[in-house]
Amino acid sequence: MADSNSSQAKNDTYDASKIQKLEGLEGVRKRPDMYIGDTNERGLHHCVFEIVDNSIDEALAGYCSRISVSIHLDGSCSIEDDGRGIPVDMHEKHKIPALELVLTNLHAGGKFGKGAYQVSGGLHGVGAKCVNAVSEWFKAEVRRDGKVHSMAFERGKTTQQLQVVGDTKRTGTKITFKPDAEIFSVLDFKYDILAKRIRELAFLNPGIEIALRDEIAKKEESFKFENGIAEYVSFLNRSKTLIHPDPIVFHGSAPAVNSEAEVVVDVALQYNDGFNDQIYAYANSIHNIEGGTHLSGFRTALTRVINNYAKANNLVKDKDPSITGDDVREGLTAVVSVKVPEPRFEGQTKTKLSNSEVDGIVQKIVGEELKYLFETTPAIAKKVIDKGLNAARAREAARKARDTVRKSALVSGGLPGKLADCSEKDPAVCELYIVEGDSAGGSAKQGRDRRYQAILPIRGKLLNVEKARLDKILNNNEIRTLITATGTGIGDHEGDGAFDAAKSRYHKVIIMTDADVDGSHIRTLLLTFIFRHMKGLIENGYVYIAQPPLYKIKRRTKERYIDNDQEMSRILLELGSEGVTLVRMRDEHQFESSQIDKIVEKLARLETLGGGVSRYGCDFNTYLDQHDGETRELPRYLARVRTGNVEEFRYLKSEDERSKFYVEMDLTEDLYENMVTRDVEVNGAKLVQRVSVHEIFEATEMTKLLRELAKIGLDVNQFSPSEEPRYHLIENQGDENKENVIELRSIFEIIENIRVLGRKGLSIQRYKGLGEMNPKQLYETTMDPERRKLLKVDIEDAAAADQMFSMLMGEDVASRRMFIEDNALNVSYLDV
Repeated sequence: MADSNSSQAKNDTYDASKIQKLEGLEGVRKRPDMYIGDTNERGLHHCVFEIVDNSIDEALAGYCSRISVSIHLDGSCSIEDDGRGIPVDMHEKHKIPALELVLTNLHAGGKFGKGAYQVSGGLHGVGAKCVNAVSEWFKAEVRRDGKVHSMAFERGKTTQQLQVVGDTKRTGTKITFKPDAEIFSVLDFKYDILAKRIRELAFLNPGIEIALRDEIAKKEESFKFENGIAEYVSFLNRSKTLIHPDPIVFHGSAPAVNSEAEVVVDVALQYNDGFNDQIYAYANSIHNIEGGTHLSGFRTALTRVINNYAKANNLVKDKDPSITGDDVREGLTAVVSVKVPEPRFEGQTKTKLSNSEVDGIVQKIVGEELKYLFETTPAIAKKVIDKGLNAARAREAARKARDTVRKSALVSGGLPGKLADCSEKDPAVCELYIVEGDSAGGSAKQGRDRRYQAILPIRGKLLNVEKARLDKILNNNEIRTLITATGTGIGDHEGDGAFDAAKSRYHKVIIMTDADVDGSHIRTLLLTFIFRHMKGLIENGYVYIAQPPLYKIKRRTKERYIDNDQEMSRILLELGSEGVTLVRMRDEHQFESSQIDKIVEKLARLETLGGGVSRYGCDFNTYLDQHDGETRELPRYLARVRTGNVEEFRYLKSEDERSKFYVEMDLTEDLYENMVTRDVEVNGAKLVQRVSVHEIFEATEMTKLLRELAKIGLDVNQFSPSEEPRYHLIENQGDENKENVIELRSIFEIIENIRVLGRKGLSIQRYKGLGEMNPKQLYETTMDPERRKLLKVDIEDAAAADQMFSMLMGEDVASRRMFIEDNALNVSYLDV
């Protein structure tokens, strides 16, 4: 036994052999959270922002005027700018091209010294190469010195050395990457998250155009603002009633510490008659979610100047309550943007600015500018101070109302009588269902799991908090019940009764309302209240919306609940595949049931990706037929040549073929999805010729699918329909009375016909209200953690959320009417 322990101890010796050094970008792949924040949705989008920020740095340096971001059907993303292009010459010390150095070596970049960039958002030299490391594939194209240079990588390792692939008259960089499924748990980019950040960047960098295109969501926008953050504030306030008509704008600068460069400060602010504030802080165009020294400097200056001016001009009386920082920010919309030569952030994701000198600089500039404004325009000063005084008086009233709520909770034993609480006390596992009406509340109480599911019925319509101050809100019985049940307190003030997400009695607060107009209205009122006064619940990920099924489908003895149209499409394929036989005619090979399921799944995916080809007018089947017979490799580029009324497509498999095409067509510039229009002569006739070359980003993913289909046994040599049947799809094989044989002349006819079969004998029931379900059904469909669907409420774009709540729930009737008129035809389900 002793010998065994001795041997074990020897094996566990901690010496130099146990020390590992990860080479290249292996460290990023081993610990991605350290570099991009996380491997979920936030980290996925952060990858795009890292590349976009590099292009913005080119713009800040004065070399870039347009940036485009494109999400492709295969889930890859392209970011292109018209800057100088990443250097491609050989690095003197490291003996590799500069492009390869900055994309494969940590802490290599042009932002450590100030030779290339005076101000930049990227600082640590890890941005682009981290994206490279966490990408399944990554491609860089640089237009510089009259040449187009290309380089390719897979998971951070070089797969194609730097090469010249064409001539160009332009400059710039184009990065295309596909997130790696081995790294990320979420692979789908969200248009709204990208649009929010891109819109911000366009506001913060006046005159720069940033275009966003999402080929999956079929959305695109272009952002360009000449008046910068003044337009940003107007955008944020577009659904508000304003205290003064135009945004107040300050600009100033001061020498940075130990630097010849200066800290530049830009501030825009405007008051509205609302009760909430929106203040956004940015350093070098990067949104600092947690604020930092620039935000604290702004807040200090604002409170000080308003109080000093009010006292000096006798605008406050002795009996008036003192105006605090919370009071002066009520109804304030502001953007604080600083450009700092050597910024310091807390963490790679740059959520908080920590340069101590910035506080004093912002205080000085805002203080002097605001004081001068008040002295020269006393009418604005009086409106702002009156707004702050009213807020201070309401704050006192709200404090008394909070005390009443707290005392009544203590007197009644702490929890409201209508709450059916759960027995579990650990908030992490407890769930609170807020249910519309006593009827649904009764079903929910009967069907729930009493151990960890609590039910709180809400009667009637909740108070619209968008039109009420906190003191009035706290006098509403339903809201007081909700505050007491959650246990968090309310409001963003300091002291007793203030909101504290850590005190929440439930880490899942689930809104469960009917799928009709009244249910939607109640849900909106609840979300408005939570967003305005308990926002921390949303920020901590505690708020969910229950998703009762939209349909129940029944076929023979089988029943299923369906949540959306995408699931319906998937289930039609699944149902259509049941009990059918697929036969390959050339050798009478019969596919197994499991093989048919895989074929259908992969063909459906291939069909979706085909949009990346057909959007250019090319027949998708013809494109697929161009694949290499052995490798199944598909053409990476599609050239479209229209001469007069004659159109021709050319399929270019490589960079080399693309370059040869340019020479053959006598094209002296790279096209990159641009079009060249010119006059040509054909058989003595003068015609207009249009030439465009498009990169098919989905080619890599489609090639994989072709290989997988071929491996299963599907004949992928020809996708275009043939004259003779190539497959038979047999329904009810073996039953002579019912057997149905469908002849298929092309591969895609397989899923087309399976969808048709899936609809046979299907009955569909549409659910409207929770009351239509008995307690057992309600639990199975909406409350059972194993089967239910919950929609997590988050704030991807706080500005958009604020505007939407203001427009839907506020006083601006004209904006609400316009919204209803614009979106009336887009309603999917309307209960009348």
